[in-house]
Amino acid sequence: MKKKTYIIGHRNPDTDSVVSAAAYARLKQAQGQENVFPARAGNIGYQTEYIFNRFKVPVPEYLPDLIPKASYYISEPPVTIAEDVTVWEALERMQKDGLRVIPIVDSQGIYKSMLHYRGFANYIITHINPHKKSYFPVSIDHLTATLRAQPITVFNSSEVKKSPIVVAGSYNDYFKKHLEEESPDDSLVILGDRWDLQKFCLERKVRALILSNGHTLDKELVALATKNHVSVITSPFDTSSTAMLIIYSAPVSAMGDDSVPLVHLNDPVRKIREPLSTAPSRCLPVGDDEGRVAGIIFEGDLIKEPNIEVIMVDHNEPNQAIEGIENYRILEVIDHHRLGNLSTKYPITFINKVVGATCTIIANLYRESHVPMDKEIASILLCGILSDTLSLHSATTTDTDRNTAEYLSSVTGLDIIQLGQELQTEANRINARPAEELVAMDMKEYAEQGVEFSVSQVETDRPDDLVTRKDEILGQLEKICSRKKWLFSALLVTDVTTLDSLLFVAGKKSFLAQINFPRKEDGIYVMKDVVSRKKQLIPLLSELVEKAKD
Repeated sequence: MKKKTYIIGHRNPDTDSVVSAAAYARLKQAQGQENVFPARAGNIGYQTEYIFNRFKVPVPEYLPDLIPKASYYISEPPVTIAEDVTVWEALERMQKDGLRVIPIVDSQGIYKSMLHYRGFANYIITHINPHKKSYFPVSIDHLTATLRAQPITVFNSSEVKKSPIVVAGSYNDYFKKHLEEESPDDSLVILGDRWDLQKFCLERKVRALILSNGHTLDKELVALATKNHVSVITSPFDTSSTAMLIIYSAPVSAMGDDSVPLVHLNDPVRKIREPLSTAPSRCLPVGDDEGRVAGIIFEGDLIKEPNIEVIMVDHNEPNQAIEGIENYRILEVIDHHRLGNLSTKYPITFINKVVGATCTIIANLYRESHVPMDKEIASILLCGILSDTLSLHSATTTDTDRNTAEYLSSVTGLDIIQLGQELQTEANRINARPAEELVAMDMKEYAEQGVEFSVSQVETDRPDDLVTRKDEILGQLEKICSRKKWLFSALLVTDVTTLDSLLFVAGKKSFLAQINFPRKEDGIYVMKDVVSRKKQLIPLLSELVEKAKD
């Protein structure tokens, strides 16, 4: 598979995160980078859903995680072979293409078994045994193709049937006795130009008469073959070569190893390591949900770089990133938050600016690159800026945000004030959401001074609606805090009308005892003029964390 680059925001994504990913991917595509795709690391809220639906922009793909999967390590399109192809043709293909293995598939492309050289050796040892009778599953069509034979009379040519090989290499009486013991109507008889034995075989109605060295039948015997429904073909090879090639005339399905399992595209690497280590040639076929082969994964592939790369937007701290991101090359980071402890193996493009929204940065990257924006992209970028800056009223709002919003307004014809009100109407719908969803919607995790905590944020013009659900919300915060063993977990509820906030907090007593904010009710604090989580609230909480440790 070709390398794929995902542009993705933080876990529990807000509007700015999802819009930034979608718009930046469109910019990359406009610059000729085809395999760049927007993604999101969580469910979207009502407001985000409204924006994408209104402006008819596809919502970025949902990725539950980036834990290494089989699909991330297969590269070349798979070479497969149909189950009714002969062993000879399959081996020729393997030799020609330098393949160690080749998946065998049915007419629908569904995986059936794996052809590998060990399986071929086992087949030969099993079937060519002088101490017991051997039967080979072949059809007349397969024989004709493998031997490059000239058909004279052919009956039931596509029927695959197990047959013994009988060579007319002895005296007449002994050969006749031997043929009778082998069940003539199933037998494939190889002989030369001995007219009497040719006639005997035709009279005994053998399954097929194979004439070596290019010999043929006279008209009388052709008529007898036709009457008795005996297939007759002429091989250009001598008797020994003809006998050997018949073995290779079996359909490849007879030699396939069906003990080699098909792993699926989404199977995690940790699940397939053990079967890979014991599989023939240290490889396994990889298939989709319907069982169609998508590629082959070799044990050595797991030490190579996967075919996934990542661009992070609207975050730069690993603990806020999608699970598993540490397994991939990070190409770029575009963000407007504080710097975390991200480290990379290679130099990267890192853009971090003091603005109110990542969408502001993305919009200006279009302008700097001289790439015109589609109207729908300009529209969602404007929505992203207004959402993350509380319609340009947040303390984090800069002149760059205001100027960029005015530019996008002129491009789209959208009124900033009216659009902000419409977005807030959609955002207010969150009040009815379950506490579990409220807390998870825009949750960010932090690690400071050896402890961990989380702060979620929602915006509404009716914060008192959530105060009435205090027990439910604080209970959910406590549940998360206990499960994760965090110092505390908080939810910042911002009133977009007054530009004040309420802080719901649950956590360890050592931390709660340090909180000196004005108290509205138990577990709820009044945060006057606080609307920015990153610029106003986190510095205050960091001071409390330090005190709680002392």
